[in-house]
Amino acid sequence: MGKRPAVERREEVESSIGKDAAFAYAPLPGTADEMVDNKGVVRPVWQRFLSHLGAMPEKDLAERFARADRYLRDAGVFYRAYGSKGTGERAWPISHIPVLIDEREWQALSAGLVQRADLLEAIVADIYGENKLVEEGFLPPALIAANPEFQRPLAGIRPASGYYLHFCAFEIGRGPDGNWWVLADRTQAPSGAGFALENRVATTRAFSDIYAETPVHRLASFFGAFRDALQGMKHSGDDRIAVLTPGPANETYYEHAYIARYLGLMLLEGEDLAVVKGRVMVRTVAGLKPIGVLWRRLDSAFADPLELNQNSHIGTPGLVEALRAESVTIVNALGTGILETRALLAFMPTICRHLLGQDLKLPSIATWWCGQKEEREHVAKHIEKMVIGPAYSRAPFFDDNGESVLGSSLRTTAKDSIADWLNSDGPKLVVQEVVTLSTTPAWVDGKLVPRPMSLRVFAARTANGWQIMPGGFARIGSGADVAAIAMQSGGAAADVWIVSDKPVERHTLLPAEGSFTRNMPGSLPSRAADNLFWLGRYIERAEGALRILRAWHSRFAEAADPSQPLLADVSAYLAAVDIDTAEAVPETLLRNIDSAVYSASNIRDRFSPDGWLALNDLAKTARRFRVTVAAGDDASHAMTILLRKLAGFAGLVHENMYRFTGWRFLSLGRYIERGLHMTRLLGHMSGPEAPDGALDMLLEIGDSVMTHRRRYNVNTARLTVTDLLALDPLNPRSVLFQVNEIHHEVEQLPNALINGQMSPFYREAMRLHSGLAVMTPEGMGVEVYQRLERELEQLSDLLAQTYLG
Repeated sequence: MGKRPAVERREEVESSIGKDAAFAYAPLPGTADEMVDNKGVVRPVWQRFLSHLGAMPEKDLAERFARADRYLRDAGVFYRAYGSKGTGERAWPISHIPVLIDEREWQALSAGLVQRADLLEAIVADIYGENKLVEEGFLPPALIAANPEFQRPLAGIRPASGYYLHFCAFEIGRGPDGNWWVLADRTQAPSGAGFALENRVATTRAFSDIYAETPVHRLASFFGAFRDALQGMKHSGDDRIAVLTPGPANETYYEHAYIARYLGLMLLEGEDLAVVKGRVMVRTVAGLKPIGVLWRRLDSAFADPLELNQNSHIGTPGLVEALRAESVTIVNALGTGILETRALLAFMPTICRHLLGQDLKLPSIATWWCGQKEEREHVAKHIEKMVIGPAYSRAPFFDDNGESVLGSSLRTTAKDSIADWLNSDGPKLVVQEVVTLSTTPAWVDGKLVPRPMSLRVFAARTANGWQIMPGGFARIGSGADVAAIAMQSGGAAADVWIVSDKPVERHTLLPAEGSFTRNMPGSLPSRAADNLFWLGRYIERAEGALRILRAWHSRFAEAADPSQPLLADVSAYLAAVDIDTAEAVPETLLRNIDSAVYSASNIRDRFSPDGWLALNDLAKTARRFRVTVAAGDDASHAMTILLRKLAGFAGLVHENMYRFTGWRFLSLGRYIERGLHMTRLLGHMSGPEAPDGALDMLLEIGDSVMTHRRRYNVNTARLTVTDLLALDPLNPRSVLFQVNEIHHEVEQLPNALINGQMSPFYREAMRLHSGLAVMTPEGMGVEVYQRLERELEQLSDLLAQTYLG
């Protein structure tokens, strides 16, 4: 039989997808396609999915995609984008159509990636060990010695686990001939595994019915196996396992927090750690506790400012010394980022045959290091078909922020001088064959269109060897340009379904039925406690300001005269705390809310998605009111809306947060700030010189108007207001209520009692509680309130000295 006409092949594609023009799909010429094979026929693995898709009205599809988007939005999934206008959080850019790959093809890919992971382990063990590859001529000395990723202090240090690599990622792509290539190895601190999980959840929200009846391999078993492997690396039962993050400013911080929460690990920054007598310890509110395993998500050079990059502010001094003592395992070992060097790809085939006695099962993209004459001459002759860039770059050419240059884009004069450039700077340059990546369907403007794609696939070292995640995520181009695959360049991410022809196991990270051990939550790092404490204070500070401002604006709406004695008096009080009543929504209020958001952002692993969304919604609403609300009745109504949103956030936290140490620090922040707020107000507004109406306004601010009417059969008076707002132990707005709760929470804190004796902090809390509990309304005056304010501030300082230092 001869080759079938293109029209006939196109008709077959349309018949497999559906006759609706919205589903007519034309693969790009000269490329392979994930959905349609090189004969123009829809691959079998796609047929079930497409039959469902073709039967859906476009409105139904839009609703499905909206469900996926809503999930990602509600979960708060983001990545941090960098640009000329600064950095900012961007919604995770999902491409709703998953990439489908047949299980048999995936098994072959997995075998190639397992071999590659073993090869990378052997290479890095040699680089930091015997260095035979350089000695025997398999690697150029300059590629190692001059490489910024070669961490010389790590030479000769054998990892405590016996392995350098534990978790790797591979960027792979399919070429025009249908074969897969490795575009880049990721061994430094591979990102994306958490995003792969979120892609899966979002995509199944869109296609829950299709997913349920399609035998797609689940991802949970991969993470469960790696979690067990991390547990197996601990040196003792007391060791903790933690994810080491550079912090919230990192582009993938969301993922760090997500993975830590998903696997039940601590999320730490460099400042949380200290090295004591060769052991890595985490600073917690209960003192220093040992860390046995660190899954690092920061680059090696920044991990230890003492021996590596001295300018690092995110590392831990002495970490390399702890590695020498073999007291901690780091995943992956420091220094393994050298394996990402782009020029190293040129030597992988030869090294694989030398070290493993095998050819690469999954070849790298064709690469030439220009430090050798023969390679330079070859490149100069074929530059039109190549891309040239820095030899030590760790990124694939389409993800290197414009460092690489396409040979075809050079002017004739530049091409003529290419040989001179290669001869002068050859060792610093690497050249790769121009990649034409395969395409995959994406939904654009109501129809399926082909978009270039690469896959990021993950490998984890487990007790049974390397295990490949059955999926990963696909990076999808925003157009036909392969460079637009990068997230920072507008690319998107799609879920990857590995489809079997038989039922698959449905794994979960939950324990099996039967006996279990109830583990207590891990020790609370001091930095996390600090952020929880200040989150409580900022939220309460914002609420206090909102209540005063609402009372002020409601009265201003009636009098329309800010010079009226009560309004002028309250304005002066607010001015003393930097709140300007001339502004309907003062900037100081916004700063307090933004500070609460910042504190919460530092503890995303300990914060529910619902709470995070509620807090961000509060901040966005306050910013909107800042420019749309006028003083008076409008401002009073706006304050009521903000108070309701804030109450919603507080309710979520109160109802959902586990009552352990973290809860206590959050509560202590709220109680101390509310106590300070009410103490200051009472000292200013309940004295004999307070203007008319001050006591009624005070009750309104304290949300106690109805309670006062029920409890006291008299009109508003200084003694009754003082009794209710200062000394009533049952009023959740009173100062004594706050002090009682502070006393109760302090009793539960670690080391409140040491050898049967109260700690200084506990003693101060007890003294404050006892002193206020015996007071009477008649004895409460300005001097007492001023003393109480000082004592509450001193208690806050003492808490910081005891637990947060």
